[in-house]
Amino acid sequence: MTDLARRLGTFDATAIGLGSMLGAGVFAVFAPAAASAGAWLPLAILVAGFVAYCNAAASAQLAAAYPSSGGTYVYGRERLGPWWGFTAGWGFVVGKTASCAAMALTFASYVAPGYAKPVAVAAVVVLVAVNLRGITRTALVTRILLAVVLCLLLLIIILSWVDRPVTVDSSRMVVGPLDVLQAAGFLFFAFAGYARIATLGEEVREPRRTIPRAIVGALACTLVIYLAVGLTLLHTLGPQRLSRSKAPLADALDPQWTVLVTIGAAAASLGALLALITGVGRTTLAMAREQDLPHWLAAVHPRFAVPHRAELAVGAAVSVLVLATDLRAVIGFSSFGVLVYYAVTNLSAATQTGTDRRWPRPLNIVGLAGCLLLAATLPLTSVLVGLAVFAVGLTGRAIKVRVGPAD
Repeated sequence: MTDLARRLGTFDATAIGLGSMLGAGVFAVFAPAAASAGAWLPLAILVAGFVAYCNAAASAQLAAAYPSSGGTYVYGRERLGPWWGFTAGWGFVVGKTASCAAMALTFASYVAPGYAKPVAVAAVVVLVAVNLRGITRTALVTRILLAVVLCLLLLIIILSWVDRPVTVDSSRMVVGPLDVLQAAGFLFFAFAGYARIATLGEEVREPRRTIPRAIVGALACTLVIYLAVGLTLLHTLGPQRLSRSKAPLADALDPQWTVLVTIGAAAASLGALLALITGVGRTTLAMAREQDLPHWLAAVHPRFAVPHRAELAVGAAVSVLVLATDLRAVIGFSSFGVLVYYAVTNLSAATQTGTDRRWPRPLNIVGLAGCLLLAATLPLTSVLVGLAVFAVGLTGRAIKVRVGPAD
């Protein structure tokens, strides 16, 4: 079996994580979050960021000890057992495949709103082709898109403060602690990209040093940017208008500047989609190696050192979802799946001892509690759909184990 090649340094790994977190979520997640948290949106960002930090610490600690593709699917198997690993891997693959479709549709809705579905499928095909050429090509394209997004976000923030009249919002929203937690659950969708660094563990140079630095660095940069964007939107639009906006960053600008948002959203969506396809492909590879998914997906291309069959399968699944599904509610579902994934991450990290332990164990316990709490406070529909999807996956594995052991 061909192994993946270790070609990524700290800068590339950080860029992939940051590109994942500064994806289309920054252009879409603030409106539903503001509908729950109102003027307390910055607090919700901090809550989501703190839970994400706990998860990032656990991910970094585990990835340093187990530097192979698959992320928490691998960690759960190694620390807790195959069923825990499968639960994490299934939640990641299903939830993030849906998120890939959402990113593709977000890109297409900005650049070609009248032809969103075919353009979205075309974007998926192109980015899968980029991934199939090797991880260094993926990192290069991610760096370019990330640079575009960072520059445009900075420009949008500056223009929103200096070139846009502030909306006086005299209305009051009644917001309680559960509303803030629900908003934090939505916002967690936008923070979850650092998992991509861990899932690329088999392709990172000096993983014990590189992965922790990349994860924590990407998360810290993202938190600062999200706080800046959230405060800008509240200042310019006010809580009520922000909660109703379909394109908050565009509404925060004078109409003459909205082309910047179009370019930024397109670049961010492509960057997130590229990183998502990469991460889902690696987790699919890891699950296929253990025969929790069809074993033929475990192949690694002998020349480009990428899981080409897994990448193609992910691209096909995303394309089907794009053509067949309306994914407006995908943020809640994706958040539920990823929060379960990170609950397993924290539980796995809590079992580590000795030289493998880099952060205090109580941080893992807080992270576990935070994941479960945020998952429980998501909208009921998201929770029920998420539970149903996990039930399907676990039932399927139980049947397979009964017919012929997966391990």
